[in-house]
Amino acid sequence: METPSVESLRLLVAVADLGSISAAARACSISQPSASSRLRHLERQLRLDLLDRRTRGAELTPEGAAVTEWARSVTAAMDALQTGAEALRFDHTVRIACSQTIAEYLMPAWLARLREHTDEPVHLTVGNSAAVVADVRGHVADLGFIEGPTVPDDLASRTVRTDRMVLVAAPGDRLARRRDDRPLTAAELAELPLVTREPGAGTRDALEAALRRAGFEPDPRSIALGTNAAVKIMVAAGGRAAVLSELAVAAELRDGRLVEIPTEGVDLHRRLRAVRRKDAAPREVVDTLLAVASGRAAGTPRARRGSPR
Repeated sequence: METPSVESLRLLVAVADLGSISAAARACSISQPSASSRLRHLERQLRLDLLDRRTRGAELTPEGAAVTEWARSVTAAMDALQTGAEALRFDHTVRIACSQTIAEYLMPAWLARLREHTDEPVHLTVGNSAAVVADVRGHVADLGFIEGPTVPDDLASRTVRTDRMVLVAAPGDRLARRRDDRPLTAAELAELPLVTREPGAGTRDALEAALRRAGFEPDPRSIALGTNAAVKIMVAAGGRAAVLSELAVAAELRDGRLVEIPTEGVDLHRRLRAVRRKDAAPREVVDTLLAVASGRAAGTPRARRGSPR
């Protein structure tokens, strides 16, 4: 059966509300003959008599009354769709999803720098790298920043900077008593019951990938926590070490709450990446943020809201 058009359903609702085909035609900005023809076509499509034309004006048949109530739901849904689509067209907000370390230690400065180039509004959400990838794939975010060692094939990526992860412990931990000329080996690191981030976090994934490249599996006795802050608090309490970004522990290393334990035989450097959908439409504000994050934004002209992007 051919699907009725929304315009025909809207006309039927108008007939029900206004009591005549001529009044409904005027309300829908069409001629009365066109309205009559459209309603007859709707009846043929549905194989139902919707109007009793023998009476003065036009009255709904019982079948017509039922169809009209369903038609109200359809036309209301279409109105909501059109209103929402219009709102999206005029919403210039760039939606950024950001993994935790980048969000805490890099993104604030990037956004401040972005304001020197554009006044487009920005909405930032924070999660682990797996959540960021899901948001970008699901069109929840226009741009994502991740810390993990891999990027899915269906996303485009760009390295914005490199990062070094470091092994840290409390000052009184037995690891802190090792001499600087006795760095912890990859094998020893793999055997440590660490405090780590949760599964899906880029810091955890990067550490596990580094150990596997060195030929080792991480100790399964590790305790997983959901934030960098929680990991640092547990490490500072003593008894367990952690591998975190040097960005995340810089303040604690400076004031002595944590100490860095030298390592060897495992490369703890990683790349911090921006990711976006390959079919994403170009946006000037996104390109500007990428330039800021990569340190290449000097001299970019300021873009005003509503200008072509």
